[in-house]
Amino acid sequence: MQIDPAAVHSMRQVLTGPTGQGKRRGTWLHLLSALMELADGQAELVSHSERAWASATFAGTRHRVTLRFTGAVAVAAGEGFIDALGEHEFTIPRQLVADAAVITVLHTALPQPMLEVQAELLLLEDG
Repeated sequence: MQIDPAAVHSMRQVLTGPTGQGKRRGTWLHLLSALMELADGQAELVSHSERAWASATFAGTRHRVTLRFTGAVAVAAGEGFIDALGEHEFTIPRQLVADAAVITVLHTALPQPMLEVQAELLLLEDG
């Protein structure tokens, strides 16, 4: 296992702010935390994108997330993630998850089992 000190420092700044005093976590961090929990902590974040979304009556954001599950145990967790995503009740402050769907799945067996899942979620502002 390799730990990149610069990456650790950078992520701490995102979570706590440059002075370490703490700042409010963004919606995307709450969403990613919930997704990682749903993945039983077995996923690696490959990518995340976010764009504004609005209709005549609602406003929110559309998120596209790619997670990678590497190894037999992680792949099993990834398959559970796929099964659970559409019906999962998310708890994200001031947000309602209106839609959550798996967009693509890439499954390979060699050189080691790997599952890559791309999901799209629509979050609506609550309140």
